[in-house]
Amino acid sequence: MLYFSRWKTVFIWLSVAISAFIASSNLFSEEQLQGMPSWYSHNKVTLGLDLQGGSHIMLKIERSDIVKERLETIVGDVRTQLRDKNVRYSGLSGTGQIVQVRITDPAQIDAAKEALRDLTLPVSAGTLVGGSVTEVSMSDDGNGLLRLSLTDDGINYRLSSAVSQSIEVVRRRVDELGTTEPLIQRQGDDRIIVQVPGLQDPQRLKSLLNQTAKLSFHMVDTTMPIQEAMNGRPPATSQVMYSNDDPPVPYLIERRALVSGENLVDAQASFNQQNNEPVVTFRFDSRGAQRFAQATQQNVGRPFAIVLDDQVISAPVIREPIIGGSGQISGNFSVQGANDLAVLLRAGALPATLTVVEERTVGPSLGADSINAGLYASAIGAVGVLIFMVVFYGFFGLLANIALIVNVVMLLALLSIIGSTLTLPGIAGIVLTIGMAVDSNVLIYERIREEVRSGKPLIQSLDQGFTRAFATIIDANLTTLIVAGVLFYMGTGPVRGFAVTLGIGIITTVFTAYTLTAWMFGVWVRRSRPKHLPKGVRTGIFDGRDYPFMAIRRYIFMFTTVLLIVCVGGFVTKGLNLGIDFQGGSIIEIKAKQGEADLADIRDRLNELNLGEIQAQGFGSPQDALIRIQAQEGGENAEQSAITLVRGALEDNYDFRRVEVVGPAVSGDLTFTSTIGILIAMFATMIYIWVRFEWQFALGAIISMAHDVILTIGMFVYFGLEFNLTSIAAVLTIMGYSLNDTVVIYDRIRENLRRYKKMPLPVLIDASLNQTLSRTILTGLTVLLALASLYLFGGEVIRSFTFAMLFGVLIGVFSSVYIAAPILILFNLRPDSKADEESDGKATAVTGKA
Repeated sequence: MLYFSRWKTVFIWLSVAISAFIASSNLFSEEQLQGMPSWYSHNKVTLGLDLQGGSHIMLKIERSDIVKERLETIVGDVRTQLRDKNVRYSGLSGTGQIVQVRITDPAQIDAAKEALRDLTLPVSAGTLVGGSVTEVSMSDDGNGLLRLSLTDDGINYRLSSAVSQSIEVVRRRVDELGTTEPLIQRQGDDRIIVQVPGLQDPQRLKSLLNQTAKLSFHMVDTTMPIQEAMNGRPPATSQVMYSNDDPPVPYLIERRALVSGENLVDAQASFNQQNNEPVVTFRFDSRGAQRFAQATQQNVGRPFAIVLDDQVISAPVIREPIIGGSGQISGNFSVQGANDLAVLLRAGALPATLTVVEERTVGPSLGADSINAGLYASAIGAVGVLIFMVVFYGFFGLLANIALIVNVVMLLALLSIIGSTLTLPGIAGIVLTIGMAVDSNVLIYERIREEVRSGKPLIQSLDQGFTRAFATIIDANLTTLIVAGVLFYMGTGPVRGFAVTLGIGIITTVFTAYTLTAWMFGVWVRRSRPKHLPKGVRTGIFDGRDYPFMAIRRYIFMFTTVLLIVCVGGFVTKGLNLGIDFQGGSIIEIKAKQGEADLADIRDRLNELNLGEIQAQGFGSPQDALIRIQAQEGGENAEQSAITLVRGALEDNYDFRRVEVVGPAVSGDLTFTSTIGILIAMFATMIYIWVRFEWQFALGAIISMAHDVILTIGMFVYFGLEFNLTSIAAVLTIMGYSLNDTVVIYDRIRENLRRYKKMPLPVLIDASLNQTLSRTILTGLTVLLALASLYLFGGEVIRSFTFAMLFGVLIGVFSSVYIAAPILILFNLRPDSKADEESDGKATAVTGKA
């Protein structure tokens, strides 16, 4: 195990050197990397929005809007087709997903069906393997009533097409803002995620994304007075539209568009030469120019309307034919309004309205504060762990620290290669990796010490210590890796960043422990020819312990049962302080521009807005405040309106550092996904432990995890901490750590079961717990040390997350010893075991010999 060939040595240090080279790009700023090869400068960890500032917006295309638009289109197509074929009809209407029309002449029913047959032809599904979708089906009741029904497959096809088209339009609009490296991607069937780092004006981004920007030119219908059309029924070929003036002016507009925005090739903001007002000039392609010229030639002296998203921008009278293919739009624009309209027209129209269902915006100042706090906490935690290892293991601790530093370097290198985004919870994942990476070295070192105490030569003890510890390391880390995988599957944004960091950290931890640490031991053995362990190892204080853990197991069971009942009772009666991730609503972090934040004044201002329940509380420094607004009854659009009102009330005196808005659709999805995530994690780990051990071990691990989850939720209930998506990440990570601890103990119990065939099970479990006691305490202390630095110095944003982790580590250690282990007795793991009350002297003997 300690012998490494020349090729293995080259491979290990080549991996370390390449990792250090790749990770070194993160030491340079973007300006310093200019001029360097792209393969080097581009392999860099990207900072998340919570660290560099920016906006995360989730947009949703409403299925109902697609159905409504298709229904209106089919009604128009039916009208056109029947008129072209001179088929008389009545009662043409569309409701739900059905368009129906009655053919008044029975002799024309077949002609009507033939005329409408084109509407029922399959449309291409657009896949590489071909295929088609039937969008409309037609039926006849036998009495002249034809029904055309929109199929679910057809609606799904249109929805998917709308999302794909919207992604390209959104991408063009965001690119027009001049932002760097925006992320725009599909989420599920009907949603789009837009992440724009370093954005200074998130309100402008939302306004650009909210507008459909369907531009069209229509003739104004002058055959009926507008008041008569508003009071009665307008002609079937026309509709009433309003201008965007104050107050709005009504117009009777023909439904048929002369020219649409699809024929635009350019749009630019400029100024009217006559009155110097901002306008938008546009230019058509050849087809659009021809149609526009023809329409203006035929309608000289008549007004025509320029319509944007069902609002009349202006309605000038055609004085003369416009044959140049260009024109201008005026409508009391501001300079930015004209620029934004030009951006929208150049990018093209969205096929449907996009609704903001989730928004998370972080200001650049808060991002800088988060970076500083995260780096400071990480440095303190890392230094604390390094000192801890040297104090307890001396020279061995120094070797472990070298492996730990290489571990972090390789972790950063892999994050850089895959282009991962580092978030504030991701920094927490690195710190947690530092704490848990020590566990592998502690397992190895304590195994070596056990082998030496059993009387074996040091060289043989070193070799067997690495060999026997490796299986335990693999089992313990694989269970945590399963949890990281579930976190990645169910998480979004920062939570997914935490999962990636934790998962890669586990991989690099196993690699450095099994290769680099072993190589350094091999070099030490060859050069020093040691006969004894180094004197700096100070963990002998745990040797010879014979604590009767199982003697008090019944009392512990009764105590934990009471605690679990109290936690469940508090959950049922008091409930969790749910964050906006699970109940919707808004969170706004603000900072006073001058002096301290006046919470009473903030509450008074916001209560006048009639937004429902509003909470304002201190957050960090006296200048900072955190505002919570309940979910609005009007849905996602009402949530955005509430944020606009709050900005208007406070932006003169406060800087908006962070805004998070979660609509009811997203909060419902997160609740379901989180529940499924916890259940999947439990089921997957149970299966793994069942395969690797026996069914009693699997059930013991599940019960132990359930115990940890319930107590952690109870902590959230009684401490009143906000329970959000990062809390779910904390719960799952606690499960992973508890499993890690449990598997180490189970591995030793399994080993002793094979070694001592007739030893009573309670005595054997006590012996196993005492043998692994040093590892349990030392690993727990290093993880607590790393998490404590995050809690104390990592900033307010991550404090509740790290507090839950601190609590969970303590609970995880407790459950591994007093829940997971004695459960094996309850499930009668060794049926022929003697009575529990047999002498514990054997346990002492086993502890000393192992």
